[in-house]
Amino acid sequence: MKKIIFLVCFFLSILKVSAQQDPHFTQYMNNMSAVNPAYVTATPAILNFGSFYRSQWTGIEGAPKTLTLFAHTPINNKIETGLSLISDNIGDGTKKETNFFADFAYILQLDEKQNLSFGVKAGFTAISTNFNGFQLNSGDVSTDKAFAENVNETVPNIGIGAYYFTDNYYVGLSTPNLLSAEHIKERKEISSLGTQKIHTYFTGGYVFDINEIFKLKPAFMAIFVTGAPVSVDLTANVLYDEKFELGVAYRFDDSVSLLLNVNVTPNLRIGYSYDYTISNLSQFDSGSHEIGLLYNLDLLGKGYDKSPRFF
Repeated sequence: MKKIIFLVCFFLSILKVSAQQDPHFTQYMNNMSAVNPAYVTATPAILNFGSFYRSQWTGIEGAPKTLTLFAHTPINNKIETGLSLISDNIGDGTKKETNFFADFAYILQLDEKQNLSFGVKAGFTAISTNFNGFQLNSGDVSTDKAFAENVNETVPNIGIGAYYFTDNYYVGLSTPNLLSAEHIKERKEISSLGTQKIHTYFTGGYVFDINEIFKLKPAFMAIFVTGAPVSVDLTANVLYDEKFELGVAYRFDDSVSLLLNVNVTPNLRIGYSYDYTISNLSQFDSGSHEIGLLYNLDLLGKGYDKSPRFF
């Protein structure tokens, strides 16, 4: 297994320093279940499915690839439950992390338009590494003792969140992984330590009616991690006739993005985004790609007669 020096440096940065570790999502406004257990649609008898796949830093060997899956549905007008999964793969199997959670949200209806929900995630995080034949360059197998022993462990994890929403805007605050597990404990002749840092997500969005056909949908996401700079995404999408959506995004000191969403049917939406790297990594990669699919299943077969949700 041949890995370039960049991959080694990237992996070491995850293990030895306090850094951003959870994957980014450019289409975070459509993938909220992955980061906030309080996210709800409050649409009775509708089962919401979603899946997103992200290929980051295309062109760099071993760059991260992330798959998210989720499904959630209201039980009644106060309770919504679901399942969520995030699978992150770095180095073509060198490091794999899977988070699987059951989500529970309780909704408080403040008035006819305002709602506040509180959510909790409970599940596990599985970490595995494969350093067999790991090479620091094209010729030599690594003799670094930090890569001499593979890691394979599964630990429990929990997350919490809050989500305030109306028909036109939302604000969310969440911590999807509260337990900071130590993945690589100190061993003989190795002083490094790999710790999963707690990530806190602050999100929000609004829908402005420009006219009867066009709507403007600005959104933001800020991620806070101890020992790392705050990561901030700003996004602006324009929705045409409730069918086609085009937008741009900016991640501070990292990338600019183009987003596209199409409502193929009232129940099926397909999305794509492309990130152009503006950091020092731009000389090595050709950008990041993210595709997504959202589907609403009418469990009672009565038809989707509620006003379409915009987030």
